Amino acid sequence: MKDFRLASNAASTRDFAKFPHLFRQRARQNTDFLCIPSVVSETRKYFTAQRLSSDVIASNLVFQTPDETGLQFALISSSMFITWQKTIGGRLKSDLRFASTLTWYTFPVPELSDKQRDSIIKAVQKVLDTRELHPERFLADHYNWLAMDPVLMKAHDVLDREVDKAFGAPRKLTSERQRQELLFENYAYLTRE
Repeated sequence: MKDFRLASNAASTRDFAKFPHLFRQRARQNTDFLCIPSVVSETRKYFTAQRLSSDVIASNLVFQTPDETGLQFALISSSMFITWQKTIGGRLKSDLRFASTLTWYTFPVPELSDKQRDSIIKAVQKVLDTRELHPERFLADHYNWLAMDPVLMKAHDVLDREVDKAFGAPRKLTSERQRQELLFENYAYLTRE
């Protein structure tokens, strides 16, 4: 592998010859990033994304995007997003299949004020803090609905209230149908412009 890389016309490939044990060169993340799985279980109440540090090598089975403030993590971790994903997103068998072009880029997030952004980011920090109470758990363990920590459920409820308000909900939303109505109202408004 080392000789093969040294013979390449691409400087970046030649530079990687000093790491012949690695499968191939990778696009480096210069910052921490949000790791979004391409497929999650249909039984999930929340989409299970994770913030990772720049030294983590992500596989081709995830999407990754910089997320310095945590706003994208907050939005994707909300009931509003999982409702959008379940409603218009793709499937792999019956599981939810995330796609940046179909579900993320079309997610009708209204223009957020600084106050709304701050409230949403503050709420998602509570979700992260709650996850940290049990560092031995994997995401699948945290989000197993039958065994989910009530404190984590409460943190997600607080996040949902902030996201729902930002989307224009006049009161606490309690059903997927209510969220769908609001999502499609926002989508219609944003696509009219």
